[in-house]
Amino acid sequence: MNILTFDIEEWYLEKVKGGEVEEKFRTFDDILSQILDMLDAKEEKATFFCVGKMGCEFPDVVRKIYKRGHEIGCHSNVHTWLNKMTEEECRQDTREAMDSLEQCVGEKVVSYRAPAFSIGENNKWAFEILAEFGIEKDSSVYPSTRDFGGFPNFGSNSPSLISYNGITLKEYPISMTTIMGKRMAYSGGGYFRFFPLWFVRGQMKKSDYNMLYFHIEDILAESSRPMSKLEYETYFKENGTLLARYKRFVKANLGKKNAFEKLQKLINKDDYVNLKQADSHMDWHAVPHISL
Repeated sequence: MNILTFDIEEWYLEKVKGGEVEEKFRTFDDILSQILDMLDAKEEKATFFCVGKMGCEFPDVVRKIYKRGHEIGCHSNVHTWLNKMTEEECRQDTREAMDSLEQCVGEKVVSYRAPAFSIGENNKWAFEILAEFGIEKDSSVYPSTRDFGGFPNFGSNSPSLISYNGITLKEYPISMTTIMGKRMAYSGGGYFRFFPLWFVRGQMKKSDYNMLYFHIEDILAESSRPMSKLEYETYFKENGTLLARYKRFVKANLGKKNAFEKLQKLINKDDYVNLKQADSHMDWHAVPHISL
């Protein structure tokens, strides 16, 4: 089972952080249209995790995705990492995001992904908040060590039921592989841009579960500029040292030149479903049940 997902925040971030450059908006629109056309041609559906602000600031983008038959999931409200929030800030963020997206598409949103997979051992309370607002399916668990969260002892690399403080969610973790003893992702984001396509497809063929995740920004051919110290610290809410900003610049731009062509080849070579479709085929009595 190959699950195809996209995290959608670029239009909103360009408006509030990038200067509202019209050419950027047109580029985002064009790439999204190409992705939707490509999926239409294969008669396949994806889950698009949208930040809540997309629902009120760029409702036409969200509705365009929804009207083509794809699932709309929640990706927080303003793309602030959950490990940078208090519980009450997270609750307010989730409330606003869910309300915005549900009003935009006119139906209940039941799938969620945290920005940068930023739910980890230190903020597991976030799962309680997701359940409080009606989230049933989550795809935020990165089952290895990660700067922004991570569950290195998660113990499962496949769909699982997770329980915490009396709530239970269906969890679709990020797919992992082991390279030189280190657990890492391979099927999305910067990892997809870094690894050659033959390697990604080789890893996918080894597993009956692959969670693929992409951003529009991931597959733009043009490179982003380095962040200033102020921009970095405002966005990431941590010390914007020169080293930290350089590492972020390299991670954000590595392998971008041919990323869209690479994505096209990947989608055209294999079959995919979205979370809603995957969920309908799951036997949830047979999956691992993990208490966090």
